Amino acid sequence: MSPSLIKSLTFAPHYPNHGQSSVMSIQITDTFLDELRQAIEAGDREFILHKLDDLHPADAAEILNLLEDEEAVKAYQILPEELAAEAILLLDDDKREMILSRLSSQQIADHIIDNLATDDAADVLAELSDEQQDEVLSHVEDMEQASDIVDLLNYDPDTAGGLMAKELVKVHSSKNVWECVREIRKQAEGVENIYTIYVVDDDEKLVGLLSLKNLLTKPLRTPITDVYNPSIVSARTNTPAEEVAKIMDKYDLVVIPVVDSLNRLVGRITVDDVVDVMREENTEDVQKMGGVQALEDTYMNTPFWQLVKKRVGWLIVLFIGETLTATAMSFYEDQIAKAVILAIFIPLIISSGGNSGSQASTLVIRALALGEITIRDWVRILNREFKSGLVLGLVLGLLGFMRVAIWSNFVQDYGPHWVLIGLTVGITLTSIVLWGCLMGALLPLVLKRLGLDPAVSSTPFVATLVDVTGLVIYFTIAMSLLKGILL
Repeated sequence: MSPSLIKSLTFAPHYPNHGQSSVMSIQITDTFLDELRQAIEAGDREFILHKLDDLHPADAAEILNLLEDEEAVKAYQILPEELAAEAILLLDDDKREMILSRLSSQQIADHIIDNLATDDAADVLAELSDEQQDEVLSHVEDMEQASDIVDLLNYDPDTAGGLMAKELVKVHSSKNVWECVREIRKQAEGVENIYTIYVVDDDEKLVGLLSLKNLLTKPLRTPITDVYNPSIVSARTNTPAEEVAKIMDKYDLVVIPVVDSLNRLVGRITVDDVVDVMREENTEDVQKMGGVQALEDTYMNTPFWQLVKKRVGWLIVLFIGETLTATAMSFYEDQIAKAVILAIFIPLIISSGGNSGSQASTLVIRALALGEITIRDWVRILNREFKSGLVLGLVLGLLGFMRVAIWSNFVQDYGPHWVLIGLTVGITLTSIVLWGCLMGALLPLVLKRLGLDPAVSSTPFVATLVDVTGLVIYFTIAMSLLKGILL
């Protein structure tokens, strides 16, 4: 970080011993980091705590990421337990893995697991070996918490079960308002944020939702059955995480209950966990759309040879695809030799087709990801892209013709047949842009129908396909218009 780069971090204290009412600020500069490093080397715990104690976990994690490994470990071990537990979740993957490897199972249990919600604790444990997971869990004093964490680890991490937290507030439908208030007070101590209260029957099946407003405004003797809302939007434990995100987005939820196959309440998912899922899915889709296999880690933290491995596969596939372009050109070698002027427009024409295809593919893939369309809408989608492609093609076709017409006044390359050459270019551009839009829209739908990820059909794949077919379209039109004249 250059000395001129200064980041102001403003935060409000969030921890038990941080009761100050003022808002504090710290600047991360080279000077700050140098002072912190010197304090770490000298073992000056008081100075380190003074600098880091009141930080928001995200800010503490950012500072730890900037330190060398040994420095980060020493600083981390000085942090207050709650701050350290929250910060470990926000570290870069390699830094978190390194710090966890330096801590004993007892330290991980006491200083991290005991201070995290069950879903976050499960995420931390998931990065450890099975043997170390067992060791850490054996040191967790709260047996109920340990049991909940084990339950979460048994779910697929990409499902609602793997995403949910066990901490929630629930009441039984047989109670009245006063009994529920007392029960909520007991349960609330272990729940960080109470978004809603869940109502269950004697079999722990979810029967309704209860808002704090309704609870506090009703007479104390009122039965809960007269207060709760039976309309429930929930997710099953095996619901894919991406689908959970879509449900919460559709119904504008900040929290969603999770039930098992018998409709028993087993957990809840909050919006912050869904944001993480959406970010990961969007990142993966963008990488695939660029012809790269999804990275498990950040770009800078991905090992060099793994990064190469993730990229080389698609490059080879696309290279083979592009060889078809060379093969296609070889079929028209005689036509190119007779009318060299046609070769000038090849890059222009195939790039226009590839660009239009990539646009259509990106729009369709995004719409599929957001649930705006399904493969059942394929007729409407192709009809829409046909109209769009035709208009876009006519615009570029007109520009292509005008380019030939204008240049013919200054150069002699086009000769007396510049009108036919211009028409060849214009009609080809119209046709290939239309074709590109149709292929860009159709390929994601076909892959989706086959159960594959539509993202792999985007920019590189569509562009390669349109390149090959674009040459065939170009020279077919040229043969029709220029045969007996230039060809």
